[in-house]
This record gives sequence, C-alpha cells and structure tokens, in this order.
Amino acid sequence: LALSSVQILSSGNHFQAGEIDKAIECYTKAIKSCKDKKALAVIYRNRSACFLKKENYNNAVSDASKAIDVDAADIKALYRRCQALEKLGKLDMAFKDVQRCATLEPKNKTFLETLRRLGADIQQKLKTTFSTDSRVQNMFDILFSDESDKEKQEKAANNLIVLAREDAGAERIFQNNGVPLLVQLIDTGKPEMILAAIRTLSGMCTGHRARVLGISKLCSIMAVDNEEIVLATANLFQCVYDSLSGGDKRNYGKEEALVLDSSKDLKDILLALLEMIASKKVSGHGRDQALNLLTKNVPRKDKKNTDNSKGLFTIDHGLKKILKVCGQVPDLPDQLPLTENTQLIASVLLNKLYDDMRCDPERDHFRDTCDEYIKSKFDPNDMDRNIHAINTLSGILQGPFDVGNVLAGRQGVMEMMVALCGSEREVDQLVAVEALIHASTKTSKASFFISNGVTLLKDMYKKTKNEKIKIRALVGLCKLGSAGGDDYSMRQFAEGSTEKLAKQCRKWLCNPTLDVRTRKWAVEGLAYLTNDADVKDDFVEDEAALRAMFELAKSKDKTILYAVACTLVNCTNSYDKKEIIPEMVQLAKFSKQHVPEQHPKDKKDFIERRVKRLLKAGVTSALAVMVKADNSILTDQTKEMLARVFLALAEDIKDRGTIVAQGGGRALLPLALEGTDKGKIKASHALAKIAAVSNPEIAFPAERIYEVVRPLVSLLNTERDGLENFEALLGLTNLAALNDKLRVKILKEKALPEIENYMFEEHDQIRQAATECMCNLVCCKEVQDRYLEDGNDKLKLLVLLCGEDDVQLQRAAAGALAMLTAAQKKLAVKITKVTGQWLEIIQRLCIHDNPEIQHRGLVTVFNMLDADEQLAKKLIECELLEILTYVAKLEDNPKKQDAINAARACLSRAMDTGLIKPFSN
Repeated sequence: LALSSVQILSSGNHFQAGEIDKAIECYTKAIKSCKDKKALAVIYRNRSACFLKKENYNNAVSDASKAIDVDAADIKALYRRCQALEKLGKLDMAFKDVQRCATLEPKNKTFLETLRRLGADIQQKLKTTFSTDSRVQNMFDILFSDESDKEKQEKAANNLIVLAREDAGAERIFQNNGVPLLVQLIDTGKPEMILAAIRTLSGMCTGHRARVLGISKLCSIMAVDNEEIVLATANLFQCVYDSLSGGDKRNYGKEEALVLDSSKDLKDILLALLEMIASKKVSGHGRDQALNLLTKNVPRKDKKNTDNSKGLFTIDHGLKKILKVCGQVPDLPDQLPLTENTQLIASVLLNKLYDDMRCDPERDHFRDTCDEYIKSKFDPNDMDRNIHAINTLSGILQGPFDVGNVLAGRQGVMEMMVALCGSEREVDQLVAVEALIHASTKTSKASFFISNGVTLLKDMYKKTKNEKIKIRALVGLCKLGSAGGDDYSMRQFAEGSTEKLAKQCRKWLCNPTLDVRTRKWAVEGLAYLTNDADVKDDFVEDEAALRAMFELAKSKDKTILYAVACTLVNCTNSYDKKEIIPEMVQLAKFSKQHVPEQHPKDKKDFIERRVKRLLKAGVTSALAVMVKADNSILTDQTKEMLARVFLALAEDIKDRGTIVAQGGGRALLPLALEGTDKGKIKASHALAKIAAVSNPEIAFPAERIYEVVRPLVSLLNTERDGLENFEALLGLTNLAALNDKLRVKILKEKALPEIENYMFEEHDQIRQAATECMCNLVCCKEVQDRYLEDGNDKLKLLVLLCGEDDVQLQRAAAGALAMLTAAQKKLAVKITKVTGQWLEIIQRLCIHDNPEIQHRGLVTVFNMLDADEQLAKKLIECELLEILTYVAKLEDNPKKQDAINAARACLSRAMDTGLIKPFSN
C-alpha cells in the first residue's frame, strides 16, 4: 500500500505537469501492486481523468465504472464517466450519471448546467430520430416509385448516400429495414439505382459487422462490366473487410455490433476474390478490383508483425490463378476479359506476396509453384500453351524479378523463346520479345539473358518489317545499352547510335496510326535512352513527342506510368547524384579506378532549359492525371519519381504559378502523404516551395488547404536540411496568416515547439522565417498561454530579437510582441521582468527608420500604458515621452501615418489616466 501511495503521488505530479502518458503509466503500476479496494477505486478514478485528457473515452468509462463499483456515490467518478459517455454519444447513460451527481450535490452549478444541457440534447436527438425515420421511408418510396421523375430519384439517392455516411443516419436506415430494400434496388438492374444502393451500403457497413451484405452478392455485382459500379463495389468490399478484420480503427461513438469469430468470413472473402480473378464471367474492371483488394489486404502492412498467414493462405489457394491472369494473351481466342492494366496489377500482387514471405522455405515453395505452373504449360504440339507459359514468365519478371530470373534459366525456356522468335505468327514473336525485354530489366542480375538475348534482339530488329516487333526489339537493346546510367564515360553504344535509336523511338511515339500498346514501348525505350544527356536534350526540343507522351500518360493504359516517370526524372536530372569529392577523384585516377564523368549537357543551365521546355509542353497537367491512377499501378517507387519531377519543376520561383494553374498543388498532396519516405519528403518540399510564394487558397482550394499543413510540418524535423526547414517555415507563415482554423491545425500537428526552436537558430534566414511564422501564430490562445507560463525564455527571446540589426527579423518580432501585449495585458507587464534591456529596445523600435517597425513598437507601448498603472507611470517618466511627443507632432504623412496615429493614441491614453496634461491655450 505504501508503494502504491508513492506511485499515486508521482502520478498526480505528472498529471499536474501535463505529462499524461507518464501519469497513466504510474497509475497502471499502482493498480498492479495495490490490494486495498478503496485505494484501488481512487487510482481507477484518477486514471479515468488521464484517459479523458487523452480523449480515450472508452477506457475512461471503464476505469470510472470500476471506481463506482466500489463506491456508488463516488461523485468524481460519476461525473468523469458522464463526460466520457457524452463524448461517445451515449447521452441517455451520461444523463443518468449526472442526474445521480446532482442528487448528491443539489447546489453544484456544474452538475445542474450539464443536466440541463444533456436533457436538451436528448430531446433534440429524439426529434431528429423521428424526423430521420420519416425521411428514410420517403426516400425509399421515391426510389421504388415508377411515377417519380429521374431528377427526383437522383436527389433521393444522393440524400440516402449522405445520410448513410453519418453514424445516426446509417443506424436509422438499418433499423428501417434498409438492407433488404437496398438489395431490392440492386435487383432492379438499373445502373444508377445499383450505384446509389452500393454507396449507401458502404456508409452503413463501415465499422459495423452486423450490417455486412452477403459475399456472393458482392462478387456478382463486382463482376459487371461497368467501371463505376465496380469501383463502388470494391469500396464496399473494403469497408466490409475493414469492419471484419478490425482494420477500421475509428471510434463510432456507440456499441459496435459484435461477431464472435470473423476469421471464417475473412477467409471466405479471400477465396471469393481469388475465384473472381480466374473466372471468365468477371469483367476486366472487376478482375482489376479483385486483384487490387488482394494487393491491399493480404500482405502485412508492418514487416515487424510475424503473422503472414494471409499471404500463405493466398499462395496455397490462389497463386496459380494469379499466374493464369499473367499468362493471358489478349490476341488469342478464349482468353479472360482484361483491361490494359490487369496483367501489371497481377505482377504487382505477385511481388507483394513474395516480399511478404518470412523465410527461405516459404520463398522456395512460391518459386516451385511458379516453376511447376510454367512447366505444365509447355507443349511441343500446342504453340498457344507455350506462349501462355512465356507470357506468365514475363508477368513474374515484372513482379518478383529474382524468381523470374531463376525460372528463365531453366532448361528449355531459352530454347522456347528462340523458337517463338523464329515463328511466323506475329503474336508468338511479340510475346517472346517482350519476355526478353522484361528479363533484361536488371542488367546486374540478368547475365544469362544479356549473353543469349542480345543476338536475338539484334536479328529481330534488323530482319523484321513488322513495326510492332521492331519497336519492342529496339527497347530491349535500349535497356541493355543504358547500363552505364548517366556516366558519360560508360556509353554502351558507338557515338551517335543512341541518338539514332532515340530519334526512331520519337518517330514511333508520334505515329497516330500505331496502336497505344505499341507506342507505349517507344516511351519504354526513351526511359532508358534518356540516361544520355544528348538524347534528353533532343527529346525536350521535340514538343510534338513530349505532347504525345503526355497524352499517352493520360490514357486508360496506366502500365505506361513508370516509363513516363523514368523519362521525366532523367530529363530533369532529379535522380540522386553521388557527391564527387575532388580528392577521391585524384585518388581513383592514381589507383587506375573508374571515375564517373558528367556529360556537358547535364550542367545546371541545360537542366533549367529542359525544365522550361517540359512546363511549356504541359507536363504539370500530365503529372496531375498520373497521380490519380489506381494505387496498385501507381507504386510507391513511381510516386517517388513523380515527386522528384515536381520538385525539379518548382525550383524556379517564376514557374510555380504555372504549376499551380495546371493543378500541380492538388496533385502533390497525395504524393506527400503516401509512398516512400524519400518520395514524401520530396513532395512535401515541392509543396513548401509553392506554399511559400503562392496564395494558398488558390493553390490548394477548399478543404485541401488543411491537408498541406502536415507535410510542411514534417519538414521542420531537424534531420531535414536547412533549405527544407526554411521553405517549410515560409509556407506555414503563409498558411497561418489566413484564418484561425489553419492556425489551430498547425498547433495540432505539434509544429509549435519546432518553430520555437528555429527562433534560436544561428542561420539568419531560418531564424527570421521562424519568427515571422510565430508572429502569425500568436493570435491563438494556446500560443499566448505558452508565453504566459513561468520558467521559460520565450518572451525574453522575442524582446531580444526586437533589438537585432536584421530589419526583417525586427519587423516580425515587433509584430509578435505588439499582438501578444494587445491580447494579454499580463504579458505587457511581464516584458519588464524578462531582461534589463527592455526599455532601450522598446525605445529603439519607436524611433526606427522603418515605418512598419516603428508602428509596431508604438502599438506595444500603447498596450503597456493600457495594461498597468505603475508601468504606465514608469514609461512616461523616462525618455519615451519625448519620443512619443516628437512622433505625434509630425505632419500627416501616408507612409508614416500608422506610426503617427499610434503615438497620438499613446499620448491620449496617458492624458486619460492623468499621467500628463495638455498645454493651456
């Protein structure tokens, strides 16, 4: 018990200091060691207060209830439970608790006020409920009525969707027999009705296991050949899966419907999706979404989690089905319905599943299953089965390359490719050459293909007259020829050969008579050839080729995104560059080691010119479309490349307006929030560059402006470089100047401590930017409270910054000081206690040459005169009175009018309080 008492005391100290997590930790330890029931009740009651502070209302209710179980009249525990229940939306239960509190203390004003407020809220809720029930019924009546006009039905459908997204509305729809009625809507077969029903169900099923629709019904809807309905159904599928798996972490404010064991339902969903991907009855769009759902939900989100059972289950029951999709050849009869993106999505899924394996035996099983599948398709008497096998290998090479590379070296595979290359059928040659291209993706690992495939590709390029095959053979050669990257001294082709190949690629790219799939391969070739600076310089000068590539990027075939992103990264030189240290170069030359050389056209002025050409050709609008692609196609690596391109485009301040006008600001947001760590930093930096110089309300319209805050705050981390810190501070300053909601958002993202730290920074520009940002944030009550706290030097720093020689820094610090003293009179008095130099600094502000700084200093003086009588007397008795008199007597001057008016206001205030008297006439 003595130990518990010490822990309780320590917890109380932590709580008073605002260290809530430490307080919870101490209370938890005390609970484990305490044996006395009454003491235990006190601990639970106190920990309940901590959970309330942390907004963890379910735990607050639980702890308060444990205290009440020991003492039913524990008034503090009752009121804390009431507060938590109210936050959870359980108004009737909260009302009962506060009613008990009011009975125990009838004169307590807090209890009586809470009782009155909750009573009014319950009445309003009942009124809304009855009103909502009638509205729900009315909406369904309109939707099922044959006499209702289309516009009225659309409005009713939209209202139903909106209602279902609200917790109370979803509950009313469910209670009013909503699910069977929505199923009836689906059964009408009308696309607009199906869409409305599916979207309503998505809102209803979110977080509620009991409302889930049958899996087979969902699969049948997702199989239809209507992209909009398929996407809506996939979203519903995801809501169902999240609800069953606990993936939806949001607090819904009420008891969630419980299902005793959801593991069987989750397995049924996985089996249903795996069945869909290999079914001929499923449309291409439906197959895409089934693959997407598996990609999103099967692999582990966190590799620290050791449970990869979902991945193993999927491999055991569905790996061959995924391989079947990879092996489909659209040009052959009797194939599965596919979109342009299906096979790449399947390859991405294979890669994710392979990455999810935890040990070598699991990887061996994966590889053996793939090997067995490909071998089973080889048939010397059936060429169609053979090209299915080789196409499957292509799919694996685009996914887990290491597995594909091993399988490609198996006996009979290369021989089959040679046979297909020599076939008279176009489809055989296309499949073979694409497999060769994918096999040569990683030149460091594809030694087998480099030694055997180059001759094949050269022969095909020289001999064939078929443009489709010729372009693919060229791309394969381009891949093998770009092994040196941007190292000028390691060019693979003879002088001028690379430019000739690139010219041919540009010619194919601009040829509208060629199909999209073939022109896509021209971009693939350029993605490799643009490692050469001569090629990228020629490419950006060819505006027709640029526009053709951008149009392809906007097409439905999203398999091209990676190649376009690679090409743009090369053209803007936005890839990571190794720093060349002169001493190391000399050492390498001395030891006869290879030294990378920079191409003359990779210097800064050439890069800037290429960026201008890309912007003129409309690269930003193409990037904005690319960002909207499906997540399984737009991989994290592709997102990172797009972020790199955006950052390169935003380098010149003059170009940022163009980027904003073409939708670049909106496109950057998802890149800054999702993807690789490096990609998110690059996108955040690009956002900071735009936010620093543009009107944020135009660059990020409507609610998007609030999404910009988090990426900018992430750049304040001390691990980021100085330029990122500086531009993030400028962007936040711009945002903080707009409205209070944005300022509160910045504080919620915990930016304030970081901004305060940068006000101590030695770098003048960073310190100035941080002070300007603080100047815009001091309007917030929370910031003012931090300055009011004892035991810190925040106000002292601000006063001292007002005495610095840097005009911009002085301006920002003086502005913050003027606003703080206007908002909090205590701070006006506190200034006199933080430093002995305060009076000298204030006087210097009041006689400053800069009218803005002078005005801010005089406003601070007015606030100090207004704050405290003794302080006002002290100010008037010093030289400050002469300064005020001198400024006030100046003739009216538009440039200095604000300062003159402020000085006159100070003297008027001094006269009002009787500190000075006017001269007699």
